[in-house]
Amino acid sequence: MKYEQLANDILTHIGGRENVASLTHCITRLRFQLKDDSIVDKDKVKNIDGVVSCVNKGGQFQVVIGTHVEDVYHAVCKVGKIEADSSGEPSGEKKGLISAFFDTIAGIFVPIIGALAGAGMLKAILSLATTFNWVSPESQTYTILFMVSDIAFYYMPFFLAVSAAKKFKTNTFLALIFAGMLVHPTLIGLKDAGDAVALLGIPMRMATYTSSVIPIILIVYFQSYIERFAKKITPQAVKTFLVPIITILIVAPVGLLALGPIGAFVGEYVAAFFNLLNEKASWVVPTLVGALNPLLVMTGMHYSVGAAQAVQRATVGYATIYSPGALASNMSQAAAVFAVSIKSKKKDITALASSCAATAICGITEPALYGVTLKLKRPLYATMLAGGIAGFYAGIMGVKAYSAGTSTIFTLPIYIGQDNSFIHACITAGIAIVLGFVFSYLFHKDEEAAPVEEEVPAGKTNVELNRNQSEVYAPIKGEVVALENVKDDAFSTMAMGKGIAIEPTEGIVYAPFDGKVEVLFKTKHAIGLRSNEGVELLIHIGIDTVKLEGKHFEALVSVHDTIKQGQELIRFNISEIKQAGYDCITPIIITNTGDYLDVIESDKSNVGLDNTILTAIK
Repeated sequence: MKYEQLANDILTHIGGRENVASLTHCITRLRFQLKDDSIVDKDKVKNIDGVVSCVNKGGQFQVVIGTHVEDVYHAVCKVGKIEADSSGEPSGEKKGLISAFFDTIAGIFVPIIGALAGAGMLKAILSLATTFNWVSPESQTYTILFMVSDIAFYYMPFFLAVSAAKKFKTNTFLALIFAGMLVHPTLIGLKDAGDAVALLGIPMRMATYTSSVIPIILIVYFQSYIERFAKKITPQAVKTFLVPIITILIVAPVGLLALGPIGAFVGEYVAAFFNLLNEKASWVVPTLVGALNPLLVMTGMHYSVGAAQAVQRATVGYATIYSPGALASNMSQAAAVFAVSIKSKKKDITALASSCAATAICGITEPALYGVTLKLKRPLYATMLAGGIAGFYAGIMGVKAYSAGTSTIFTLPIYIGQDNSFIHACITAGIAIVLGFVFSYLFHKDEEAAPVEEEVPAGKTNVELNRNQSEVYAPIKGEVVALENVKDDAFSTMAMGKGIAIEPTEGIVYAPFDGKVEVLFKTKHAIGLRSNEGVELLIHIGIDTVKLEGKHFEALVSVHDTIKQGQELIRFNISEIKQAGYDCITPIIITNTGDYLDVIESDKSNVGLDNTILTAIK
C-alpha cells in the first residue's frame, strides 16, 4: 500500500498502537489522542519522509500531512488496527431527510450498477438474437444464457443486501441470510399454495420478493440497529454466536411480518403511480429527464432515479422512468459536444470536445459535461433543449426499456420487447443526435477574452508577464498578518507552504481567482482551491476551528465546483466562533509553493476583494 511505510513510521515514533486512545483527521492533519505524550519522539516524527510537521496542542498530538491526509489516515487505521473514530471528527454533514434518503439509495445502488448493466445487456443481446433467428428461444443454449442474464434481477435482494450492509455498516453475511429468507423456495411455496400463513400466531401478508428492491433495504437498515444493540448488551466471551442469534431472532420475524410487506406495498404503489402517469401523461417523465439529466448527473440524483426505475422494472417488467429520457439526453450531449469540436477555431477546445464526444456516445457523459458543456454554457443549453424534445417523443410513443443497461446507441437492444419500443428508441436517439448537433452548432461561439491594459515592467511584455506569474486576490476582507505571527507552528513555520494570514472583518470567504474547489472539509472550516493557472491554495478559517464540528460555518459550494473570482464560498460567524474560544485569524497558503521560484506577499495592511495578496512567480 502506498502509505503503509509512512503509517508504520508514525505509529513507531508516537509510542506504538498501544499509545493511541483515538485517531481523527482534519483537512491537513492526523489528530491523535494519546495515552502518554511523554513517550513520543517529536523530532523523529518531524523527520519522517511524508510528514510536514507536528504539533502538540489542545490535548492532541497533531501530525501535519497535507491535503492527502485522508489516505494516510486510512493507512494508519489499517496498519495499527485502529477502528475509524467517527466521534472526534464528524463523518459527514447533517442532511435533511430527503437529501439523506437519496444519498442512501444512491450509495446502495452505485456498487451494483455494473452487474445490472452487464446482465441487462446479455438479455438485450438474447432478444436481438431471437429477433433475427440467430438462436431459437426453445434451445438449451438460450435457456441457460437467459438464466445467467436473469440472476441479477431475480436474486436482486442478495445484491442489495451486500451493498446495503456496507452502506449501513452491518454484518454482510447476516444480511445475506435475510435476503435468502425472502426468496427461499419454502416461502415461495407457501405463497403459491394460497393458504393462510402465520408466524408466531400473527398472520403474514404474503408477497413476491424475487426482484424486489425496497423490502431488503428496510430489513438491512433495521438489522444495523438490532446488531449494534446486541453487541452492546452481549458479554465479550459469547459475542461470536450470541450477537448473530439475537439479530436473526429479532430481524427475521419483523422482516417477514412488517418490513417485507411494507416494502412490497410501497414498491407496488411506486410502480402503480408511474404506470398511471404513463397512461395519463406518458410524455412528462421522459421529457423532464431528457432535459434535466445533466443536472441530475451533477448532483448524483440520477442514481436515485435509477433506483426508482429498478422498482418499476421489478414490478411490471419494464422501465420508463429513467432510461428513455437518459438516452435522449446522453445522445444530445454527445452530438452537442461534437458540434463544438467542428465549429470551434480553438485547437485546445477542438481536441477536448472530440475526445469528450467519443466517451459521451458510449454513455459516459461526465467528461463532456464538466469539460465542455457546463464550462461553455451554450452547448449545455443545446443539450437540454434537444434532450427535452427527444424525451418528449419517447414519452408520447411509450418507449419502454425491457432490460437494464446504459443509455447509448449501443444498448438500443434493451428496448426490444412486445411493442415498437425498439423502433421508437432508435428514432429518439436520432432526434437527440440531430437536434443536439444543430442547436449546439448554431449556439456556439468562441469567446474572446477582452484585452486588459496592464502596467508592464521594463523589459517585459504582457505575454511574458501573464505567463510567468499568477495572482491570488484577497478571499477575505480584513487586516493582513504575516504568516510567521500566526500562533500555529504548522502555518507560522511555513511548513505547509508560503502565504499570508488575514484577521477577518467580515465572515465571508470569496473565491480569490477563477478555478475549482479541490477539497472542502466536512466541518467547512477549511477549503482547498486550484486556480486555472495551477495555483493550489488552502484557506483555513481560524485556528483549531475543526473542533467546532461545522458549527457557525456554512458552505456555499461543493467539491469539484467551478468557481469565479469574487464568488462567495463559505460564510462563518466571527462573533460566535470567538465566543466559543477560537481565534478567527485565517492562514491563506499556496500549498504547491515548490512549483514556483518565489511567492511575494502583499505589503498592504488592510485588504479587500480587489487587492492582490499573493503573487506566485514561475
